[in-house]
Amino acid sequence: MEPLLIALDIDGTVVHEDDSLSPRVADAIRAVVDAGHVVVLATGRSQSTTESTAERLGIEPSHLVSANGALVLERKDGRYEPLHVETFDPEEALRTISQGLPSGAYMVEDATGHRRYTNGMHDWNLDEAEQVEFDDLFQQPAMRVVVMSPDHEVDEFLEIVERMGLHKVSYAIGYSSWLDIAPDGVTKATGLERVASLLEIPRERILAVGDGRNDIEMFEWVAAGGGRAVAMGQAPDEVKAAANESTSDVHDDGLAEVLEGLLVRS
Repeated sequence: MEPLLIALDIDGTVVHEDDSLSPRVADAIRAVVDAGHVVVLATGRSQSTTESTAERLGIEPSHLVSANGALVLERKDGRYEPLHVETFDPEEALRTISQGLPSGAYMVEDATGHRRYTNGMHDWNLDEAEQVEFDDLFQQPAMRVVVMSPDHEVDEFLEIVERMGLHKVSYAIGYSSWLDIAPDGVTKATGLERVASLLEIPRERILAVGDGRNDIEMFEWVAAGGGRAVAMGQAPDEVKAAANESTSDVHDDGLAEVLEGLLVRS
């Protein structure tokens, strides 16, 4: 088998909701790397938590796609350096959202990876982040914005956000009532396309596995080029519809099933 480019979402795909890692999944990831395939983590996470996941897995990918495609990293001389960064002015989007979600909490990550957040940003990794007032979120162009509104159920949250008619940004809604916002037109698909081009790997030799709404564009792009887009078993219906395959859920090591299948074929 020719080497594949394997793009892996992290949360709900590589790790469980509590950030725990199945030994079987970790072993399968290392095994496909040892077999010569190219693994890239493609995630909404920040650079630091994306890198730390690679370290936990015991792999050193040549590239990482973070912040839902707004940050593409390349490994050079033993460390990851920004290869491509996309930013935007978050003020218009955040002011629009704050009017519709007055009890929302917000976090903004700039191009350096520095994060500013408002009160109420719970259940999120806030290590080395800075708590600020709402108007102080606009000090720098943003690479990524996260909005949380725990007072709303997901379906209600979806309706509220869609009614806002957000412009000049890309956004995806998570399982719970949180929203990821990226620069307009920037998704995991654009980040992965950049990596695939650099590595000269065609789409028919790409395998992408994920479970979230922020994986939809990546799935559509991979599937349209003849590659494999695999949705985890617990993925929402619209995510599964964008994929061309599915596997078991994260608690049943669905990712390991997919990767072990590659090793059998080779």
